[in-house]
Amino acid sequence: MARTRIVGAALAALAVAGAVTLPPASAHGGDTAGAHRPRGPVVIGHRGASGYRPEHTLGSYELAARMGADYVEPDLVSTKDGHLVARHENEIGGTTDVAAKPGFAGRKTTKVVDGVPVTGWFTEDFTLAELKTLRATERIPDVRPRNALYDGRYEIPTFQEVVDLTRRLSRELGRDIGLYPETKHPTYFQDVGLPLEQRLVDALDRNGLNRPGAKVYVQSFEVANLKALKKKLRVPLVQLVNSSGAPYDFVKAGDKRTYDDLVTPDGLREIRKYAAGVGAAKDRVVPRDAKGFLLQPTTLVRDAHVRGLVVHAWTFRNENAFLPADFRSSTDPAAYGRAFEEYARFYATGLDGVFADNPDTAVEARASR
Repeated sequence: MARTRIVGAALAALAVAGAVTLPPASAHGGDTAGAHRPRGPVVIGHRGASGYRPEHTLGSYELAARMGADYVEPDLVSTKDGHLVARHENEIGGTTDVAAKPGFAGRKTTKVVDGVPVTGWFTEDFTLAELKTLRATERIPDVRPRNALYDGRYEIPTFQEVVDLTRRLSRELGRDIGLYPETKHPTYFQDVGLPLEQRLVDALDRNGLNRPGAKVYVQSFEVANLKALKKKLRVPLVQLVNSSGAPYDFVKAGDKRTYDDLVTPDGLREIRKYAAGVGAAKDRVVPRDAKGFLLQPTTLVRDAHVRGLVVHAWTFRNENAFLPADFRSSTDPAAYGRAFEEYARFYATGLDGVFADNPDTAVEARASR
């Protein structure tokens, strides 16, 4: 998901503006709110339980499920030979040990991804067999030094391996562990001849998951690929909305609309034509002032519910580095702050779900509502 700003200190009123209108029973395409929020807001393990294990690894996804997450979130990119693998970005220098592999030194390069030059190693330059020789590493060891203990223990998983894991854990835990895949940089992958969409459709078809009632959401920061997927998928789609900027497919097409436009009443009505929900940056739900303190909630949750859309917000993390100024415990960015108070503030807005790096905290906060 997108970057979270650093902030810190004083709790605003827990009671936020009045009651909200709940989404209708059938949110979209046969999906039901009840099926996707059995005990209140759903908890999505953001890249797994990435507060405790290197992100997008089977170890991270498994821990998220065992901690009570309702869904696990694999971000999907493509290999050179067309396999879907779970990485937050197609650049893997920051999340694997590829830089330590002399045989791959010559593959370091600079590419333009969504209009931004990026230097490193890219999944689309590796076959699946080659990627399987790499091991995952912690992305932000300065903030999460304990996660680095697990560097080198996990492979880069394929989407099929994530599906297989959730099935095994669903049987073992006696509850359905859902999947919440994101197509990463879809325009970019289309442009390099490795489109993600049909491969995702094929994978869901192959696993019997492309059907109403399957515990699956599919999300994207772009719009055109969600509209295309709507014609092929029978699971609900979620339009991701960043705190600033615009969908890259809009930028490339010369469309002047931004994410701000997508959360207006007209924008939400348009989203409702192809999606079941909005995956909103937290600042879209409860904004912050210039010093990082929380302001009053926006009307986004209410406006989306009126138009039959669920709202899932991202990203919730326990460390001071990521908490609003209201809830920081100290000046140590790696120390945990008062995360339960942040959850209480956001749950009170009527959110339908949260993306959490620490799923156990989100689950416990939900239980105390």
